[in-house]
Amino acid sequence: MARAAAGLFLARFGGAPDGVWLAPGRANLMGEHTDYNDGFVLPFALSQATTAAAARRTDGRLLLCSRQEPDEVVEIALDGLAPGTVTGWGAYAAGVAWALRLAGYQVPGACIAIDSDVPTGAGLSSSAALECATALALTELDGVPVPRSELAAIARRAENEFVGVPSGIMDQSASLLSQAGHALLLDCRSLEGSQVPFDPAAAGSRLLLINTRARHDLSDGGYGRRRAECEQAARLLGISSLRDITDAADTARLADPVLRRRARHVVTDNQRVLQVTGLLRGSPGDRPDTYREIGRLLTQAHESLRDDFEISWPEADAAVEAALAGGALGARMMGGGFGGCVLALVPEAASGPVGPVLGAVSEVYAARGWTAPEFLDAAPSDHARRLA
Repeated sequence: MARAAAGLFLARFGGAPDGVWLAPGRANLMGEHTDYNDGFVLPFALSQATTAAAARRTDGRLLLCSRQEPDEVVEIALDGLAPGTVTGWGAYAAGVAWALRLAGYQVPGACIAIDSDVPTGAGLSSSAALECATALALTELDGVPVPRSELAAIARRAENEFVGVPSGIMDQSASLLSQAGHALLLDCRSLEGSQVPFDPAAAGSRLLLINTRARHDLSDGGYGRRRAECEQAARLLGISSLRDITDAADTARLADPVLRRRARHVVTDNQRVLQVTGLLRGSPGDRPDTYREIGRLLTQAHESLRDDFEISWPEADAAVEAALAGGALGARMMGGGFGGCVLALVPEAASGPVGPVLGAVSEVYAARGWTAPEFLDAAPSDHARRLA
């Protein structure tokens, strides 16, 4: 990946980069829409990643190009950066430079060439991968060490305030802090994280991402409405956030049935994060039973996202149902909702190229006339880093 990114840099900017940085996309084992409610999440980094080949400039300008947007070079004066001044894909990288400067870091000008194999619109945090690769490049080009947790908060600010997407901090934290063979238990209130051993292959299982091909877009309004509903529910309950409720029965105090359902999902998904964490930290001798129980919780989470949070979509529901019929231990929609991926926990014997899970999902899509789904491995991988 470093060579490909450096080749793109050479083709666009006519020289060699000073370095190449990589930041992974992420999948989320458990905990959806809990992050901005100060709750718990359990993501992990993917092998799919974004690379940024970069070289320092001395003129205070940022030049951006991307293999995925071959006809466009974005050129920005750093001194003029403000929300709304850059749109499109370049806003995510420009927003990082803006947020770094607000945090007191003297960002150099730079040329940056971006390449990525994280599918866009699939709910795998392609935007956070772009932000984190850019953040590492800009800070390390200037020799400025920034703690990873602070860098995650800076990248999140870029997405929230510069791009205008009201996301939580899970995606940037997963990209910057994850370790291979682990999931990251993140307390989104304290921002404390801990590594949880996570090796499905050791238990004869495999995590499969099913890209439903229904495009996911956090800026389309549905995500923001759910966040506002959660905030309203917390105000009516007299608490600072839904994290403060630990018993789902307490949500019955909400007279509005919609707000009651939203709050119930957040409370029960926080509980599922802690249950999965406890299972993964249990005895290695219990692995087969552990993963069967994790599968049950995945399916339970999908039902909650579909019925209580109401953010699932037809392709996801069909993929979950077909995967379970094909022998998956569990499956659920993943991400902000209304499009993106399904995460399925599959016995290794049922997950091959012609395995019953892939066959069952593909058959359902074909029968309904939908675009064929894309199947990706979801291997718990390492955090963002410099490649060369």
